[in-house]
Amino acid sequence: MGLIFIRTIIIFVALFIVMRLMGKRQIGEMQPYELVITLIISELACIPMEDTSIPLLYGIISILTVYLLHQIVCLVDLNFTGAKTVLSGSPSIVLNKNGIDDTQLKKNNLDVSDLIESLRSEGYFSLDAVEYALYEAEGNFSALPKKDYQNLQSSLPILLIDEGKFDKKNIELTQKTENYFLDVLKNHGCKDIKQVLVMTVDGDGKVYFQKKGSKFEVFHLQWQETLW
Repeated sequence: MGLIFIRTIIIFVALFIVMRLMGKRQIGEMQPYELVITLIISELACIPMEDTSIPLLYGIISILTVYLLHQIVCLVDLNFTGAKTVLSGSPSIVLNKNGIDDTQLKKNNLDVSDLIESLRSEGYFSLDAVEYALYEAEGNFSALPKKDYQNLQSSLPILLIDEGKFDKKNIELTQKTENYFLDVLKNHGCKDIKQVLVMTVDGDGKVYFQKKGSKFEVFHLQWQETLW
């Protein structure tokens, strides 16, 4: 019992020193290779703590070896531009002046609803209130709002069509039918719902509409009253 206690303290001190040497980014926003290294180190630390038959020195040497590999990768990452892109990836601009870039979304295993959720978490509820939005290499989300973005989101938008499919629950909130919105699509040059990347509408009737591979449009429907 006492042996395990002492071995745990030694491993803890060794890990603490190594993590401090790796720098603040290792603790905060990790690149993909840093996450892998952190997971490996945690596993290497557990083995000698749990199994007293394994010499403690083996665990410490393994941790120090991984730290050495981390430093080598960091040097390559910092000194070679091409290697940095391969090791850390690059930011993905998923929303620009033309609207949503579904190609970039798919590259990151994301969809339109994921983007809308990320925007809401940053305080942007309308897709047309944002000039640019991107996911950083480590997964963080950033958005650049338009100057008058607060005036562009006076009412909460809801998602009506997500990549060619109606959201039936949200359709009911509008007190309209699917056929009504199909007619709206036809009036804006879209005969097939499968061509639609995204369509949202807010309580004032403002619609954000974008066909796949096309620039977004914003127009207004004539509500008799604000619906929500």
